[in-house]
Amino acid sequence: MLTEKERQKYDRQMMIYGFGEAGQEKLKKARIFIGGAGGLGSPAAIYLAAAGIGTLRIADHDTVELSNLNRQILHWEEDAGGKKVASAAAKLSKLNPDIKIETTAEKITEANASKLVGDADGIVDAVDNLPTRYILNRTAIEKGIPFFHGAVYGFEGRAMTVVPGKSACLNCLYHNARVPKEKFPVIGVTPAVIGCIQATEVIKYLTGLGELLINRILNYDALRMKFTEFTIMPDPGCEHCGKAAGKRK
Repeated sequence: MLTEKERQKYDRQMMIYGFGEAGQEKLKKARIFIGGAGGLGSPAAIYLAAAGIGTLRIADHDTVELSNLNRQILHWEEDAGGKKVASAAAKLSKLNPDIKIETTAEKITEANASKLVGDADGIVDAVDNLPTRYILNRTAIEKGIPFFHGAVYGFEGRAMTVVPGKSACLNCLYHNARVPKEKFPVIGVTPAVIGCIQATEVIKYLTGLGELLINRILNYDALRMKFTEFTIMPDPGCEHCGKAAGKRK
């Protein structure tokens, strides 16, 4: 049940056709895991918190550095040297004190990913390297929950949504590519756009509204201000979601 305060707070989004109080109650009951509290995690978390997602579970083992501040808008200069999850929790709790913020400063690994995600209803990919994305992609598939992928580089970004059993997964797209983690260029507005797309996909999934970015990837080129869409087909031999996944187990 929504409180009177919540009805007032979320009035404008509940006016959307097909959303209503029922949609808001779905958001209130939802638990979303966000892997990373950086460039993508910041806008995604902010807008999911503002929308009234009941529980946000955020994992990030890093500390705030000055070089983060051009894009990681949950963190300010005064937070430098502290844990990102602590900074994120403080800001999000002020933004929406009616939701629950759970944090962990652990690094996401094969060994702990399932435990960190726990009983979440979906995973937002806000990490900065492909190996960790693979871990979260596989975890989502094993748990049967959606995986909301996002990635950025400079003025470019991409997003796609994985719904286990219904769509191609991240490994179908990258075909088990191995890309070493490295420092890459990025302007803050790029993760802002992609993180908001990821948050939009989460809200759409939970409320059952619209069409998700499944079996397609949306590329964003800010310099040309152009969005391009590509179809991604499920790979029967995928090691994460295909027949090979059963053999791996």
